[in-house]
Amino acid sequence: MLDPMERISETLFGLIMALTFICSLGIATSGNIRIQTMLIGALGCNLAWGIVDGGLYLLARINERGGKNLTLRAIRQAPDAKSAQRVIADALPPELASVLPSEQLELMRQKVLQSPEPERPKLTGRDWTGALGLCLLSFLATFPVVIPFIFISDAKLALRVSNAVAIAMLFCCGYAFGLRSGINPWAAGLSMVAVGSALVGTTVALGG
Repeated sequence: MLDPMERISETLFGLIMALTFICSLGIATSGNIRIQTMLIGALGCNLAWGIVDGGLYLLARINERGGKNLTLRAIRQAPDAKSAQRVIADALPPELASVLPSEQLELMRQKVLQSPEPERPKLTGRDWTGALGLCLLSFLATFPVVIPFIFISDAKLALRVSNAVAIAMLFCCGYAFGLRSGINPWAAGLSMVAVGSALVGTTVALGG
């Protein structure tokens, strides 16, 4: 239901959220960490974030479909063919619009004029499944970070291991991002570790 970049982004957001909570709690308790508090807090935090992000995903789908309908309406209501072709060109990626001849744009305009009026934007079953997927990804991204607190009785050691797991996950997210974006995956992985660590450090410094 979700494209690879959406999955990578949501995993990254959930990871940073959990890491921020764990680091903030570790500082706030001055190292006197209660494992049960850490587990409940981290899982609850990411579950709440997943629900919010799922809702925003649904709003984005409605906005995307509504924007496409507005574009079609602008093409239909354009005063002349040239104006309609400009609307079509503006809706296309610049690299594609720059190589399309006016004949192709005119053909698109004719197709739009012959097509039925688009339906009002609405959510589909696929959208709801995608929102659920985002929520689950955000929640599940927490588990590798909190697993050390389940199996290691020393809370301080568990916190260090949790941070190491988070760094490894940040690198994996960056590596996957690099593969999907056509950039050096190793550089992207290391950059993601640096950026993620900076974001978490800034959040903790500002009060978590």
